[in-house]
Amino acid sequence: MDGAVNHEYRTIDVPVDGGALRAGVWEPVDAGPEAPTVLLVHGVTASHLAWPFVVERLPGVRIVAPDLRGRGRSNGIDGAAGMAAHAADLRALLDALGIDRTVVVGHSMGGFVSVVFAHRYPERVSRLLLVDGGLPLDVPAGLSTDELVAGILGPTAARLSMRFADTGEYLDFWRQHPAFAGAWTPELERYLAYDLVDDGTGAFRPATSYATTADDTLDMNTGDALPAALAGLQHPTRLITVPRGLQNEPPGLYAPHHLGRLLSEYPTVEHERVDGFNHYTIVMSPSGADVVAAAVREELAARV
Repeated sequence: MDGAVNHEYRTIDVPVDGGALRAGVWEPVDAGPEAPTVLLVHGVTASHLAWPFVVERLPGVRIVAPDLRGRGRSNGIDGAAGMAAHAADLRALLDALGIDRTVVVGHSMGGFVSVVFAHRYPERVSRLLLVDGGLPLDVPAGLSTDELVAGILGPTAARLSMRFADTGEYLDFWRQHPAFAGAWTPELERYLAYDLVDDGTGAFRPATSYATTADDTLDMNTGDALPAALAGLQHPTRLITVPRGLQNEPPGLYAPHHLGRLLSEYPTVEHERVDGFNHYTIVMSPSGADVVAAAVREELAARV
């Protein structure tokens, strides 16, 4: 399941407000206690198993990646989600592992969580790497929560209310997804199978609930935590964007005109546009992981 021959994989459960946070830890083989650590934070309906391709390309690096509250095996945590709650959970996770300070990498919603985490707990972060997320999305004002979720996530949100007979049916559903045409792998199958949980009636559903997704989507687009964090951005921050979105459609989450405005507003953010990928494959494909892992190594080399 770990997807990384250079690491030993284990999971831990960390007490947080409302329950226990599940996290994956990949310890580098033969690297010793001084190995650098990176915290990887997944997207809005994902889990820590979104990251094995990236992990595999980081030999000698300790990797820590949670299932954010409401996702994966952290989906039983009680209470509201939101960027501030996720940030507090990340602090608890680092505390439990005795990690004082680390490079933080956030994909999609994980980028927003990472920015807020760095703002609220600045001493715990050395550098930020944001992968197709973390800066405000271009969404109209005045949308209802359901409109906002549908506008950003589209079929990704609709899937959360679906039920499946078994893992095979769920994998067949995903095989039709345009984002993974030509990018289907055993690692992707493991990630997707992990997402299924028993719905209590003999069927299976995605681990992430629609309500949790809606709460987080609303908070990261209309809440106060992200604007405050960006206004106080103090850590070296690098942003990678891609030209295709969740359905493999152009121009992706960050259209060029919108991205240009953002980079003018946040001039300290270093930006790189990487062609040839969509919102998923920049992390969950071998060639996308090559790009992200190379950026991680550069951030580790530059950390202070």
